[in-house]
Amino acid sequence: MSAQTNVAPVIIKRKKVIVGGGHHGGAWKVAYADFVTAMMAFFMLMWLLNATTEKQRKGLADYFAPTIPINRVSGGGDGAFGGTNMFSEMDLPQDGTGAVNRYPDNARQSQGSVGVDDTGALDHEQFQVIDDALQGRGGESMISDEARKHIVTRVTDEGLIIEVFALDGVPLFDEGTDRPTQMFRDITQMISRISGLVTNDLAINGHIRAHPVVLANSPVWELSTARADRTRTLLQAAGTNATRLQRISGHADRKPAVKNRMANRNNRIEVILLRNTTP
Repeated sequence: MSAQTNVAPVIIKRKKVIVGGGHHGGAWKVAYADFVTAMMAFFMLMWLLNATTEKQRKGLADYFAPTIPINRVSGGGDGAFGGTNMFSEMDLPQDGTGAVNRYPDNARQSQGSVGVDDTGALDHEQFQVIDDALQGRGGESMISDEARKHIVTRVTDEGLIIEVFALDGVPLFDEGTDRPTQMFRDITQMISRISGLVTNDLAINGHIRAHPVVLANSPVWELSTARADRTRTLLQAAGTNATRLQRISGHADRKPAVKNRMANRNNRIEVILLRNTTP
């Protein structure tokens, strides 16, 4: 008869430890590479912000902005118009005789915008046409070098602003009046011709400089408004359709362009090509 025992059997559990990471692991290298890449991108962004102008940064932002890609190119035919319809929007753009200007009732059809809400893309394209014509990009400028010194352009939420300003010794109007100088007459003729390349409505703002003496009956409001209205008559006389002019405003000396409120640079007229509000 075998002996009985109450001793429980001994169970030995062997745990296998696998050493991962440390000097021989690779996970930390991936994390470090991601960190270095992010830092490089950050410093490149800082360098670009410091090395570019506001206009260049705006161009970069517009390049990456989502838009509807529309390319108005020739159909490739071998006819007289190379496959392009003679009534298309982009024919004869130099003198503004595309279908929009000749046949305004069919403007949307000639632009190919029926059923497509691409107002923003069209505005950007049209503003670029105007700016290129003023600056002489891609061809001869429509204005003289002397006149170009008095003009700056900028794009805002309202539209493309063409700002015409006076310089020391070269005014836009006779002092204290709304009588335009010959130089300003020439500039308004050029603006009328260039704005004819597109069909956007127009608005005009008048600004004048402040004066050192505060008058009891200051004429700043009346004078800035009168100069804006005189600009309207000059544009219409140069061929601008009166129905395109939507607003005439006088801002007196309340919105100076430079810190010195009495500087001649504050004597200026803004012609605004308004953004289209309907597709």
